[in-house]
Amino acid sequence: MNDFLFYPDRNSPNHSPHAREECDIIFITVCTKNRAPLLANERAHRSLSSLWKNSVHWLVGRYVLMPDHLHLFAQRARNGTAPLKQWIGWWKRTCSFELQLGYGMWQPDFWDTRMRSAEHYSSKWLYVRDNPVRKG
Repeated sequence: MNDFLFYPDRNSPNHSPHAREECDIIFITVCTKNRAPLLANERAHRSLSSLWKNSVHWLVGRYVLMPDHLHLFAQRARNGTAPLKQWIGWWKRTCSFELQLGYGMWQPDFWDTRMRSAEHYSSKWLYVRDNPVRKG
């Protein structure tokens, strides 16, 4: 259980190395630069969902696109070797290119949290599912 250090006042993720176990699910939040409203449209959705579907390193499950950020749940693919940070960098660059928005579309970092139990996953999913409602 103590595979990472917990810092209650931490304002940025530590991107701990994630275990290669198939069952590990990672909750990820990625924001656009300056929280620009670039994502809640069909073009962005098609680009991202296609990239995630065709990825060989990480599998994407449930996700929600908000205008200025996205939440997703990902799991390392059986033969996936790319580290999480490299994989996210790949689809951020590719999506920016496909949408012709340049390389400054995204914030440079992201937030990741390893799901530790079914209850943890359920609570995060409820948060994600209700995020659009909270934002109006």
